[in-house]
Amino acid sequence: MKFEKILFNTRFRDKAVNALEEMLDLTAVGLKEIILVYVIPREKVAFVPYGGYQKEKELEIKKKVSDKFEKWGAVLAKKGVKSKIRIEVGMPNAIILSIAEKEKVDIIVAGSKKRTLLEKVYVGTHLLDLTRRSPVPILMNKYIAEYEQDGKIITRVNEHIFNRPMLATDWSCPSSNALDALISLKGLATKVIVAHNIGLKITKAMSPAQFQEIKKESRKRLNEYRHRLTDAGLYVETSLTSGRTVPELIKVSRKHNASMIVMGRTGKDWLSQYWLGGVSHRVAEISELPVLLIP
Repeated sequence: MKFEKILFNTRFRDKAVNALEEMLDLTAVGLKEIILVYVIPREKVAFVPYGGYQKEKELEIKKKVSDKFEKWGAVLAKKGVKSKIRIEVGMPNAIILSIAEKEKVDIIVAGSKKRTLLEKVYVGTHLLDLTRRSPVPILMNKYIAEYEQDGKIITRVNEHIFNRPMLATDWSCPSSNALDALISLKGLATKVIVAHNIGLKITKAMSPAQFQEIKKESRKRLNEYRHRLTDAGLYVETSLTSGRTVPELIKVSRKHNASMIVMGRTGKDWLSQYWLGGVSHRVAEISELPVLLIP
């Protein structure tokens, strides 16, 4: 996988420019260009009674966004990264995917929503829908995250997110693609954690002997992943757990002080995953870390 061309979609939420600057770490592994994207929802400039389409409002919004993007582009240029501005009106997800295809980007970066402790999710339905439809990897960025741990409210700033990525694998083809993405981070990642959880659904009807066999096979596969990464020159730690997959993966990410979570976007029953939410999407929703989903 390459990290040469990024589509950075923004709604100018708090610290959006900080999240953009975090992407500049990827210059160490070949980042060359960032496409800066802002989509004006059609309802903001739609037809009004007796007024028609609000063209002046569209131009006003585009001017404000363009001015901000010009400043962002100057920051990128100082780091040797080219930028291109795309401001369009319409359905955000459809436009983002269309731009990604036309520009042939390697990855789409989108910011998380503002999370409340009552709501307890960082990712809204629009972003989840985008991840389900995108043929390219999507990074759900979370520059600042507030979460509860051990009865305390913690505010976390996610900086240098590519330094200690954790691959949560289910041995699928997308997980193997995610492994290749981590190999592409050689020279940037200081440590890679490879984690696998043996889920309750698998072990529920197993005998102790069968469970030990599953653990043995899982350790073998973890070692295979470790060797692929160490052969590429990366330092690797592994983790094998059992239990409820989403909570276990989040627990492992905290234990190993991971800087982001990388997962293959999988689901044996894609329609079921769409309506009920797969493991990868649930982790993206509730983890305080940025999550990179690889198709």
